[in-house]
Amino acid sequence: MASSSKTYSGREVAVHNSRESCWIIVHGKVYDVTDFLDDHPGGSKIILKYAGKDATAEYDPIHPPDAITTNLKPEKHLGSVDLTTVEKVEVKITDEERARQERIAARPPLSEILNLHDFEAIAKYTMAEKAWAYYSSAADDEITNRENHAAFHRIWFRPRILKDVTKVDWSTTILGQKSSMPVYITATALGKLGHPDGELNLTRAAAKHGIIQMIPTLASCSFDEIMDAAAPGQVQFFQLYVNKDREITKRIVRHAEERGIKGLFITVDAPQLGRREKDMRQKFEAEDPSEVSKADQGGVDRSQGAARAISSFIDPGLNWSDMAWFRSITNMPLILKGVQCWEDALEAYDIGLSGVVLSNHGGRQLDFARSGLEVLVEVTTKLKEKRGLSFPNAKFQLFIDGGVRRATDVLKAVALGATAVGVGRPFLYAYSAYGPEGIDQALQILHDEFEMNMRLLGACSIKEVIPEMVDASNIHLHIVSVPSDNLYESNYERLQGARLREIKNKL
Repeated sequence: MASSSKTYSGREVAVHNSRESCWIIVHGKVYDVTDFLDDHPGGSKIILKYAGKDATAEYDPIHPPDAITTNLKPEKHLGSVDLTTVEKVEVKITDEERARQERIAARPPLSEILNLHDFEAIAKYTMAEKAWAYYSSAADDEITNRENHAAFHRIWFRPRILKDVTKVDWSTTILGQKSSMPVYITATALGKLGHPDGELNLTRAAAKHGIIQMIPTLASCSFDEIMDAAAPGQVQFFQLYVNKDREITKRIVRHAEERGIKGLFITVDAPQLGRREKDMRQKFEAEDPSEVSKADQGGVDRSQGAARAISSFIDPGLNWSDMAWFRSITNMPLILKGVQCWEDALEAYDIGLSGVVLSNHGGRQLDFARSGLEVLVEVTTKLKEKRGLSFPNAKFQLFIDGGVRRATDVLKAVALGATAVGVGRPFLYAYSAYGPEGIDQALQILHDEFEMNMRLLGACSIKEVIPEMVDASNIHLHIVSVPSDNLYESNYERLQGARLREIKNKL
């Protein structure tokens, strides 16, 4: 049996460079991944490319820090390597990468980016293809993904006039914590796909702009790295995927509380990952055709792209009875993330949880799930009828996420009873396209939009944004003629079907 305390030379590792014996180096550690080749959701080709070599640069952007230690058995952790003896991997610039760099050089200046749609438009052309596929992909036919945004178009404003709106204040309180606007940065995985600093871009921008970041379980940066980057007194939430091993979950939760996390958002809409076909096609196209045929013959399903690579630990057995256990291990407010009907929101209220996020996971799970905005209208109506509750409600807070691109989207949700709204992809696109200056600009754009639209609505504070300021009578009608959103639709990348491989003409 290999000893995890052994230190190898680069030459010793380099001889294990085949399918029959495949070792790789990640962060100065040596791992035997031979038996994992056929199970790697990203395909075997990318691992074999780094067989016997240092794979850290390729590994970091698309894996949480502990992915390799979690997925490989302890006996496959072989030891350390003397990095001074490791041959550097030659990085070859492909034609595709050269073209991408040219597109990056052609970006408009940040001053010409006027809204969150613009960041998405630039990110689409400047991000690496697999990164764009992972961030933008959604479930099946991506109907819910598009509906999340379209739902906001079925809500119309009823502004009030002749109000003194010289001063307007769009700050609020979320789970007892101050926020400069009714927006929080919701959890999104694999932040380093878009920028080397990953989630740290969000941490720093949240501190600067006075909003709350929800740290994801599947961040590219480690939890402690993100916490250490926070400003003194900065408020952060934590999104939890529940591990099948409850001891691991307990350790994560208690560590989060010890580090000062102010709210635990338990994801409940992902007992199994949805089929994200843009992401899946990236995996197929990155694979060696001969390796695909071997996998097909062996009946191995490696079709889930980047998503499955990081999520096999999630417990599909999570159920309502587990909530009492969570309350026994932490004093943090507990919020269920991914509630999609009023019955489950009512159950969460009745068992004493602090709130729910009405969400369909950004349209990445069950296609044809309704938008969080539509569910919000249903929940506020039914919980008032069943329990006499009015919203926003400090004791049981409602949040939504998905499809937000404007401050007006947020104000519609607030008027309908939401305490705050989570924004995810737009902030990823902002820093993917323009780095930390991009996310800074994105948040400033939202501040400016809030100021203008609060005045135009006739609301001096968030408390004055009330149900009477919106007409939601069409929210449950899914075939309603509204003017098309040209910016959103121009950014949406249509799904592609199966197609023939390129045929080279011999003539």
